[in-house]
Amino acid sequence: MYSCNDSTYVAEKQLTHDLSYNHDLDNNDNFSPDNQWLVYDTRTDEGGIAASAKIEKVNIESGEKKVLYTLPNNAEWGPGAGAVSYSPVDNSVVFIHGLMSVTKENPYQQWRRTGVIINDAAPNVPVFMDARDITPPYTKGALRGGTHRHEWSGDGQWIGYTYNDAVLKALEEKTGEKHNLRTIGVSKRNSPVPLEKDAQGENVSGEWFSALVVRVTPTPKPGSDEISHAAGDSWVGTQGYRKPDGTRQIARAFIGKVKDKNGQDVDEVFIVDVPNDITAPGDFGPLQGTDTTFPMPPKGTIQRRLTFTADTPRGGCTGIVRSSPDGNQLAFLAKDAKGIQQVFIISPLGGNPVQVTFHDKNVEGSVRWRPDGRQISYVWEGSILLCKIGHESFESRFQPLTQSTHPSPSNLVWSHDGRVLAFNRIIDDEKRGKSKQIFVIKPPVIEH
Repeated sequence: MYSCNDSTYVAEKQLTHDLSYNHDLDNNDNFSPDNQWLVYDTRTDEGGIAASAKIEKVNIESGEKKVLYTLPNNAEWGPGAGAVSYSPVDNSVVFIHGLMSVTKENPYQQWRRTGVIINDAAPNVPVFMDARDITPPYTKGALRGGTHRHEWSGDGQWIGYTYNDAVLKALEEKTGEKHNLRTIGVSKRNSPVPLEKDAQGENVSGEWFSALVVRVTPTPKPGSDEISHAAGDSWVGTQGYRKPDGTRQIARAFIGKVKDKNGQDVDEVFIVDVPNDITAPGDFGPLQGTDTTFPMPPKGTIQRRLTFTADTPRGGCTGIVRSSPDGNQLAFLAKDAKGIQQVFIISPLGGNPVQVTFHDKNVEGSVRWRPDGRQISYVWEGSILLCKIGHESFESRFQPLTQSTHPSPSNLVWSHDGRVLAFNRIIDDEKRGKSKQIFVIKPPVIEH
């Protein structure tokens, strides 16, 4: 679609060089508040997060590394520590942590993990974020399974995540009916949920109050807005989005799986408004759930469908739904009229999606907004591209930043000031084999 010479590309700087292990950014928010450090996990290709025994950070100027957390006796089945994100307002990180009670027979699982916070000033001192209680009667403010891909809100007062429920996983094994569904939850700072320790080590006290905010069902009605799966979620704006009455609303946007009129699965973009008070139960059931139902959303939670691609010839949306910093636009991937996967944007208030890219081959993914809200970066044909949001022709709006490579770069993440873009590349060494390393580039800043 385009041709470039070497002078067109932005110079790449490789930050990590130890080829004996991976340095995985994992689609998270990895820059420290001062933009000087990138945090990452050390998962293996074979064992994934369960086999990651360390959380580290690297300085983007000097390449200095520091270890923030270590599991000295980690085994291939866990506990594991990974998928780490920095707070935007203080020097703390949050990441997945498997249960300390894991064994080879009862290993790390989607429904057997929690979120742990580490402050830079206190390495290896874990603060367990979300409480976990799988012993009836269940506890308000605690969940019953495993949280994943934790993301701080812009003010650092909330953490959002995806979730799988251990109680309903056990029910699924008992009945043979589908109950192990993925959904979305949030936790709020400064509301501890203490729990008594159990002999099996399954229950964990948490320092934050947690609740699920998205309702899922194993049997959505065809043609309805009911969903069986929720993921690909992120916060809407750094301070929520502006409602028609002028007030701001905190919310998470996500991909929900509906049934079309013919009973076929289709992924659509949804949004859920999160009330400031998540301690009051809503109309659908108790916050802590029951033996046969999920924990239910708090009072004031509103779940809305934004896209209706199921009614079109090329239905389906994908990727992580990413919001512009001001909360006015949500970016996602969907197929255009030619069946090519492109970047689209839609308002959190709804309306018609607007196509942003017009490539002749599929956009691969890693869609991220530059913090000025005027450009979107993504991966296409093995290159990182930058596309300006505007009305001029597409050819004049986009810029290739890196040469095309295979495998493609992945896990794009911007510094808070929008001056540095970090990403992963897989390096293939004859002696060491393949490993995931961290690179950074400094894209040109467009003039306002």
